[in-house]
Formats: sequence, C-alpha cells, structure tokens
Amino acid sequence: MEFEDHIKQAELSLEKLNNKDLDLKTCVEIYKEGLKNIKQARTILEKAKLEIEQVDE
Repeated sequence: MEFEDHIKQAELSLEKLNNKDLDLKTCVEIYKEGLKNIKQARTILEKAKLEIEQVDE
C-alpha cells in the first residue's frame, strides 16, 4: 500500500469511530486498525525522508 492509501484507511477508521452505536470491542478493533495504518504511513514517510537526506548530501 502507498502512503496515501494508509492515510485514507486511517481516516476511514476515524469516521467509523464517530458512530455512537458501536460496542467497545468493535471500537478497539477499528482503533487498532487505524493506528496500524498510521504507523505504516509514518514508516513510509521516514524512509522517504532518509532518501531525500541522502540525495541532499
């Protein structure tokens, strides 16, 4: 998945969490999925940052 895809998935998780009819277990699963996507996006971003720093040297 690309950076943008992970961000979109995290945003979808946030939208789902705004549903007041969800039970706690479902909320926790959605939260974990959103957090996983944010971490993966952050990893991609850090890798890109390192690549830019190497080119900049």
